[in-house]
Amino acid sequence: MEELSTNEYLRGIVLNLPSTPGIYQYLNKEGVIIYVGKAKNLKRRVYSYFSKEHQSAKTRILVSKIADIRYIVVNTEEDALLLENNLIKKYKPRYNVLLKDDKSYPSICVSNEYFPRVFKTRQIIRNGSTYYGPYSHIPSMQAVLDLIKKLYPLRTCHLALTPENIRQGKFNVCLEYHIKNCKGPCIGMQSHDEYMDNIAQVKEILKGNTQAISDALMKEMMSLAEEMKFEEAQKVKEKYELIESYRAKSEVVSSILHNIDVFSIEMDENSAYINYLHITNGCINQAFTFEYKKRLNETKEELLQLGIIEMRERYKSCSREIIVPFELDMELNNVTFTIPQRGDKKHLLELSLLNVKQYKVDRLKQAEKLNPEQRSVRLLKEIQEQLQMDKMPMHIECFDNSNIQGSDAVAACVVFKKARPSKKDYRKYNIKTVVGPDDYASMQEVVRRRYSRILEEQGELPDLILTDGGKGQMEVVRQVIEDELKLQIPIAGLAKNNKHRTSEVLFGFPPMTIGIKQGTPLFHLLENIQDEVHRFAITFHRDKRSKSQIASALDGIKGIGEKRKTALLKEFKSVARIKQATVEELAAVIGEAAAKSVKEAL
Repeated sequence: MEELSTNEYLRGIVLNLPSTPGIYQYLNKEGVIIYVGKAKNLKRRVYSYFSKEHQSAKTRILVSKIADIRYIVVNTEEDALLLENNLIKKYKPRYNVLLKDDKSYPSICVSNEYFPRVFKTRQIIRNGSTYYGPYSHIPSMQAVLDLIKKLYPLRTCHLALTPENIRQGKFNVCLEYHIKNCKGPCIGMQSHDEYMDNIAQVKEILKGNTQAISDALMKEMMSLAEEMKFEEAQKVKEKYELIESYRAKSEVVSSILHNIDVFSIEMDENSAYINYLHITNGCINQAFTFEYKKRLNETKEELLQLGIIEMRERYKSCSREIIVPFELDMELNNVTFTIPQRGDKKHLLELSLLNVKQYKVDRLKQAEKLNPEQRSVRLLKEIQEQLQMDKMPMHIECFDNSNIQGSDAVAACVVFKKARPSKKDYRKYNIKTVVGPDDYASMQEVVRRRYSRILEEQGELPDLILTDGGKGQMEVVRQVIEDELKLQIPIAGLAKNNKHRTSEVLFGFPPMTIGIKQGTPLFHLLENIQDEVHRFAITFHRDKRSKSQIASALDGIKGIGEKRKTALLKEFKSVARIKQATVEELAAVIGEAAAKSVKEAL
């Protein structure tokens, strides 16, 4: 029924999608974005996922996990490029290519030389050169460098092109000159004024002012056409088309939005993460996320104010408008603070939030790689908070029963210390006092035996007991722990759904359902504990059952112990074949006297 309703829900979205360019995002049932894609025609592209059987197994898995679809409509197919890359980078969807960014993001440098060079760098040298960036999305930076290379033939050599050196004829042109990538300023073939005019235009492009360059090129093209200089006009037209193509690719929102700063903030216990975006002509011209370590109990407002001052100073921003997620008690000269509720500005704020949330997650992962215990402590702290326990559950024990129609009833106890399995502390139990398949009585017997013994031996009691079952199991464990043994140990129940997957956590008396979001590390820890105790109990039960099946035929025969029984089974493979064997054949394995005993008994 649930599957049908999900399919109907998705069908409703797909049939109502617009036939326009845009970006689509697929979400799974936990609400996590698992894929981001762009399309010329949203309806046709998304419909194709659901209208046929896919060759690729990964695509089939992706489609099976889609529970919801979101989309953003843009002006042209190219408009979606930067937005798509941003969303992939921020969400890191499981089924998208992962764009790996270096943590020291590169910038573009316009060098402080007589004939400046334009190149990417990760080093900021304060020698009068101008730097643009850093670029957190490398393809965007490469796109702007490619555009500059096609528009302006600038030098790429490292020669000291001073007026004196050029006058003295110290240089020869290189291959770049011959393939028309450079106009040869080294031998005086390009004037300094013309070169610097190109550099001025490059700086405008790097600031994001592509509209002004585009307008100037259009004007120049029309002027040349009027003067009948059609070849020159064609060359200018090619440049105009290049810059228009770039603008379409890099535009995230309407180009009306110009010279705007966007800030967002995320916090955890020890840090605040602040994202800064600078928007020029609808394009993200700068993007940077950084972290503040909290020293005192600073508020979000205080830290965001610090971040705004820091970023505007660092990037020399003169934006007259700053988009923020909440009201700030802060005034800046000639600056308006906006808290958008809808539209393009709201979309920019959401992009900024995506940035900062992803950065926070990345930092956490890095820290946990360096210090694996940090993750365990965080998970245990979450359990403590969710269950409102007095102390962190550093030592957790979980129980499970296993029997088939009452035969070979066994139970198991697994132990997790600091959120990791402590296998040396695992215990197996044969049920001794219970006849027939009575899970509740079996659970009571095992819990009583385990904790009576720990009390006698003054061993270590757990901080939390988990039962593999619902309210009934919790209550029978409580009766033993609290009523009989007079212990105060918190008890939680891990209930499963009809698909035999962990679905909810029960805690307290009377038990209450504690909501733990599926897919989170905490949920996976609890699921792991439940799977582990189940595996351990089932394995023990299988071993015991197979032993009892073998034992029924060979046990109790005079002169046949474990070693001879194993030797016979190894040689003849089954009890049936042992029956068919001659005394001589049996004697060759276990000796004559024992062989006669086996033959008589069977």
